[in-house]
Amino acid sequence: MSVSDTIHSRRTVRRFKPLAVDRSLLEKLVNAGRLAPSAGNLQPLEFIAVDDEEIRRAVFPCLRWAAYITPRGNPGPGQEPMAYIVPLVNLAVREKGFEYDVGAAMENMILAAREEGLGSCWLLSVEREKLAEILSVPEGYRVDCVLALGYPAESPVTEEFTGSVKYWQDAEGVLHVPKKPLRSVFHINRFG
Repeated sequence: MSVSDTIHSRRTVRRFKPLAVDRSLLEKLVNAGRLAPSAGNLQPLEFIAVDDEEIRRAVFPCLRWAAYITPRGNPGPGQEPMAYIVPLVNLAVREKGFEYDVGAAMENMILAAREEGLGSCWLLSVEREKLAEILSVPEGYRVDCVLALGYPAESPVTEEFTGSVKYWQDAEGVLHVPKKPLRSVFHINRFG
């Protein structure tokens, strides 16, 4: 699959099959995150990959899913992520502006996951302090977000934007995600 095909076919997945994610895949994804651009090349990020069942069960309640369609859009029993990658910011390296590094790393990992047949969900609404405790994160590091991973048990689709960014599920449980058309966001030389 080309990079362009990967980008165009990627959708956020919130329901996963109960199939283990091989640790070598997690290492490959973290490597993709590590190689992302970093402002000033400071590289303030480190990553915790979680695949242990007990730790996965502890992490799950610390995450907030699908705000527009909660609770229906939340992973149900047996549909929980089978792995997580948690980027940590080393605050001794960078205290401000690390969000750009995190965003670049997350996108690299999300696209690498898609290429490997994995679904992913980038979660920003997380209980950072609780996660830090569960994952034994030392002082001086910040839990920024969580990447939930697994083999997809759903196939979200893109819809034409009609004035609302709110995604929805139809009667069959298919997630519909509105995206603004290119013509509404693309300008050449000047705005408008």
